[in-house]
Amino acid sequence: MKVINRFLLPILALIMMIEGPISAQKQPVRNNWPSFRGDHASGVADRQNLPDQWDGEKGTSVKWKTTIPGLAHSSPVLWGDQLFVTTAISSRGAASFKRGLYGDGDASDDTSEHTWKIYCLDRRTGKTVWERVAFQGAPREKRHIKATYANATPATDGRYVVAFFGSQGIYAYDMKGALVWRKDLGRLNAGAYDLPEYEWGTASSPIIYRDLVIVQCDQQQGSFLTALNIKTGNTVWKTPREELPSWCTPTIYPGKSRTELVTNSPNFIRGYDPDSGKELWRLGGSSKITAPTPVFTDDLIVVASGRRPEMPLFVIRAGANGDITLKDGQTSNAAVVWSKQKVGSYMPTPLIYQGYLYVLRNQGIMSCYDLISGQEKYTERIPHQGSGFSGSPVAADGKIYLPSEDGDVFVVKAGPKFELIATNHLGQALMATPAISGGMMFIRAEKDLFAIGR
Repeated sequence: MKVINRFLLPILALIMMIEGPISAQKQPVRNNWPSFRGDHASGVADRQNLPDQWDGEKGTSVKWKTTIPGLAHSSPVLWGDQLFVTTAISSRGAASFKRGLYGDGDASDDTSEHTWKIYCLDRRTGKTVWERVAFQGAPREKRHIKATYANATPATDGRYVVAFFGSQGIYAYDMKGALVWRKDLGRLNAGAYDLPEYEWGTASSPIIYRDLVIVQCDQQQGSFLTALNIKTGNTVWKTPREELPSWCTPTIYPGKSRTELVTNSPNFIRGYDPDSGKELWRLGGSSKITAPTPVFTDDLIVVASGRRPEMPLFVIRAGANGDITLKDGQTSNAAVVWSKQKVGSYMPTPLIYQGYLYVLRNQGIMSCYDLISGQEKYTERIPHQGSGFSGSPVAADGKIYLPSEDGDVFVVKAGPKFELIATNHLGQALMATPAISGGMMFIRAEKDLFAIGR
């Protein structure tokens, strides 16, 4: 044993020099899904061995099912065996949202007293470990009839879990449920850019970068991007933005030469220095309503939006500077590798997986592109019941999972040829994006949270 230690100790010391101290943030990604769409919003978790087929109503391949009171479109996040989920519980009792494909921009009339809560569940059993009330009172803004008052997905780094409830504030807890801090970011008025009297509520989720909690708050007036100290809630920086309302979660791109904070918004897609909030680059030409989160692989950053008439899809090379907006007639330049019009997604975030880019539109039309060249491999309609898709696709072990508003999860084989493997019924509306961790898929439905596994 002493001989083994003589050889191991120098190796361990070298690893410590390169990687730094082993901490909660170094746990295997397989066991963590720390924020919206997982690590860096990639939506990918391989080596999971998930079942191809399940049935939520019959209980087939359902490891557990836990009812979560209230309404929320936020997704579950996980760290180890702790699963976190948020909700907003109306005192009205019969609160609802209107799913489906429609153009109505009306706000819900439910402005009754609500209770905003965060739950910590045991990933293995679905039992509640702790629950906390973050805020109680009448909503400070209205919500879209298709939305809820808990749209934003929480974020965790294994030290803290952060929940953002829009105008009701942002809250940080330790992993045992103790409130560490809360912060009021003011009344956030996000709604139709061309009809200011409409209010749709917020949806951008917080992200964690080192010791910063970063939140994108685009609204009718006074849009801003801010970073808060994760330990205290104090403002580290706040950058004003001349922006229209948006519902996008920002993304951290950890490049080799520099780290970029990428935001998707109507006036400009932008890259920032996440340590200072200083703008690095901007790209015009997006649509007037933006919701998908930027995603990346290697040095390519993908940003999409689905509002007509633009519906753009951009593939941007990291490391840009200044204004990289395409000139009339251009589809690429030194910073934009390729772009397409009228193909972007309205709600679902695109998926990069095994060299291909998948874009799922609300109507259930999915396109596959070669990520490097932009060559279209296929465009196919998912055979859904008709309500559409709001949740984003996720992938594991060569398969792509598509949650539909009708309550079905479609399983599609990854690759340049479309192949539908299975259609799995849960029996409840699905608006949130699934999470994958530790060999299970966690699906937030309208009433219940399902754990799917073998």
